[in-house]
Amino acid sequence: MPAETSLPPDAASGATLANWRVPPFSRWAFQHVDELIATARIAKAPDDVWRLPDAPRSFDDFSVRAQGGETLDFAGFLDATATDALVIIQDGAIVCETYANGMTAQTPHIIMSASKSITGLIAGILADRSTLDLEAEVTTVLPEIAGTAYAGATLRQMLDMRTGIVLDIEATRDYAAAAGWDALAPDQPASDLKSFYQNLAIKPQPHGGSFRYASANTDLLGWAIERASGHRFAELVSELLWRPLGAEQPASITLDRGGLARTTGGFSMTARDFARLGQLLQGGGARDGRPVVPPAWVDDLWRNGDRAAWKTGEWQKLFPYRRMSYRGGWYVVDDEPAMMFAMGIHGQNLFVDPTHRLVIAKLSSQGTPVDTAAWAVTHRALPEIRRCLGG
Repeated sequence: MPAETSLPPDAASGATLANWRVPPFSRWAFQHVDELIATARIAKAPDDVWRLPDAPRSFDDFSVRAQGGETLDFAGFLDATATDALVIIQDGAIVCETYANGMTAQTPHIIMSASKSITGLIAGILADRSTLDLEAEVTTVLPEIAGTAYAGATLRQMLDMRTGIVLDIEATRDYAAAAGWDALAPDQPASDLKSFYQNLAIKPQPHGGSFRYASANTDLLGWAIERASGHRFAELVSELLWRPLGAEQPASITLDRGGLARTTGGFSMTARDFARLGQLLQGGGARDGRPVVPPAWVDDLWRNGDRAAWKTGEWQKLFPYRRMSYRGGWYVVDDEPAMMFAMGIHGQNLFVDPTHRLVIAKLSSQGTPVDTAAWAVTHRALPEIRRCLGG
């Protein structure tokens, strides 16, 4: 049975748009996003759950070094990285499942920028069906933004974070206001993402260069996907991914004031279903041999990321000793053992390790958006988890 702990009472009261990403309120808010922000429901198939058997394994001899030098056991690692939920799958079975801060196996949790990885899977499915041309310039799909810095950027460049988009202070403030995740300042008019993009007035820069992370790329890609497909994003995720995946619970995605999905960071789901996504990629895009994500798309993620773009990009210093790329919304590690992962602020992670037939889904409520100490110890824990599982 999964372990559970209760939520501190002060975290479940007083959460608002002004504080929902700050402890202690975040511990409650990350599990109750739909009570703070408008969301769209992502329906599951009612009678087609992908069953994952339980095969518990011991982590009693787990040991990892924390950033300060102290040694952490498994419980200490979970606490040090503010873990709300952890589900580990090996060989298609759940070998570890644990919850904290009031979360259960049925509780949804926001996955923040790991959402970009799911948006990438939807883009891949649509590209395989010739509904979406990833080599097309975004302005051919959305002519409304032809006069902005996005002119000349392709959907592929947006998907791989290789546009020249750099938001200045004013544009960053406007983007945050448009997304609907923050309380508006007294002098800020209500806005939405479509208006933000149409009125974006930053200096144009060349597209197609080094990796440059811009969350605005993926929200714009979501709008382009809706336009090209003729369907709302939540509907697409349900029909193309969530139902065929065999998700156990519905998911959701936040919406801006105009009803556009926040495809860069707005997904919420259970830890088990997050892990099922990893298991899908572990199987080459298939569930029990039935393709859900095109195998060619999964192969493209592994093989076709631009290593030079990553090496000269702004995040190479965070993984200085890794040969990596960023492709289709996924971080890909070429070093042995090869690994693919999705990552979001405040400690959201999904790791896929085909060599060890391993998937690790970790949902957290870390106090700062980027906690480098927690980030480092999480990645140091991966080989220790493999060791405990005999890898």
